[in-house]
Amino acid sequence: MTATTTEFDTTIAISDEERATRLTTAGEAWSERLAASAKNGQLTFSASGTARGSVSSVITAGRHTFSVDEPTPLAGDDAAPNPVEYALGALISCQVVVYRLYAQNLGLTIDELDVSAEGDLDVRGLFGADETVRPGFSTVRVRVNIAGPDSEEDYQKLQETVDAHCPVFDIFTNPTPIDVTVTKAN
Repeated sequence: MTATTTEFDTTIAISDEERATRLTTAGEAWSERLAASAKNGQLTFSASGTARGSVSSVITAGRHTFSVDEPTPLAGDDAAPNPVEYALGALISCQVVVYRLYAQNLGLTIDELDVSAEGDLDVRGLFGADETVRPGFSTVRVRVNIAGPDSEEDYQKLQETVDAHCPVFDIFTNPTPIDVTVTKAN
């Protein structure tokens, strides 16, 4: 294994066999944990952020730190992707994970997998110019380009399975209750 050292890609290059082993091992381990107790499936993820600059923020999630900003027309410095671009990135990356996982489970081969997403957002909702307009995406389009030796029908079935089990796809398609607490600092 070698680390990719480009500015934008810091992933570890692995073989198809290593990927299959990791996916199988993780699937077996989680199956055992869940068989022992459904409570083992309850996970909590967290992130925190601090405002910086005009409208940017520095986010910490686990051991990772990243910046979020806005383009200049939205008062930012365009120093990093904006929140909705990260949301699309989260959807894309979750799709990749779940495609890999379920292809392995279903015995399908993925030679190449590229996912893209674009979302339509009407800033009238963001700026309160029209209270009937949602501040979030009105539509999101996901494009999955998959190459491999299996049939088109097999990959369509895989897509249905992925969409039924992808956590971020679920976040986009179903309301998620949010509890917000605001505390005044001294």
